[in-house]
Amino acid sequence: MGKHHNDGRRAKAIGAAIGLVAVAITATTFTASQAAPQQRTTPDQATETLRQKASVTGTAWAVDPDTNEVLVTADSTVTGDRWNNLKSTVDAMGTGVKLQRTTGTFRLFAEGGDAIFAGNSRCSLGFNVVTADGRPGFLTAGHCTAAGRQFSLNAGGRPAATVVRSTFPGNGDFALLTYNNRNTNAPSEVDTGNGGKVRIRRAAEARVGNQVQRMGSTTGLRSGRVTGLNATVNYPEGRVTGLIQTTVCAEGGDSGGPMFARNGDAIGLTSGGSGDCRGGGVTFFQPVTKALAAVGATIG
Repeated sequence: MGKHHNDGRRAKAIGAAIGLVAVAITATTFTASQAAPQQRTTPDQATETLRQKASVTGTAWAVDPDTNEVLVTADSTVTGDRWNNLKSTVDAMGTGVKLQRTTGTFRLFAEGGDAIFAGNSRCSLGFNVVTADGRPGFLTAGHCTAAGRQFSLNAGGRPAATVVRSTFPGNGDFALLTYNNRNTNAPSEVDTGNGGKVRIRRAAEARVGNQVQRMGSTTGLRSGRVTGLNATVNYPEGRVTGLIQTTVCAEGGDSGGPMFARNGDAIGLTSGGSGDCRGGGVTFFQPVTKALAAVGATIG
């Protein structure tokens, strides 16, 4: 991810750390219409059924509220009885639920690099924020804080920020850190590379079909669109709910970084997914609005 500012007193835009597997969604889509039920399954009914009957590592599902469809994705680890159970569960729900295959695995991993560091891991600064008591801080991915509570701006450097709150797995993937120096100049903007900057003015909700951008230290500025909301992802480390599903590509080292709109709306924090920026893939993001509400902070 590119830096948010490059002044010595400013917070650097930080490199990301969530693992994104190089996989591609196959062209084959299995629909539940073969079951020909009398009634269409609602998204709430479908997600609850999936949680109860088919919630295994390597699966994910998201909702398109405009069409009321639920898209279920299974990675390459879902085989044998687990695949048969997942497919029969989806088939039984009828129209409104679709199942697709991916050839990789949903997983998390950390990479070294010139970013913020805790132990041997690096993660990305998402958005600079102001806490309820007026301190400068920033949001990042919650899974990143497993590496430590103090983060530095350079490998082996002095601690620059401290974890105040972190959520992962469970109801989200986000963390709030505050800068150890209360006088840190942390502007509300994203450096998009080549001298470009986007002023971040507010937090906004994602909508299916929205065009979005994200920054990451591995692959830089990338764009795509939102394809689903309220996504559940069953990572090996645990289930995460309430995410945004997108077509934006990402790779190892891009996680924790900001997803935003060109008009300056802050929308998400990179969580994880499958794919790369050569073949594409599926990437999930933590909604910024929910993270801000949970930690009591504001943009700008």
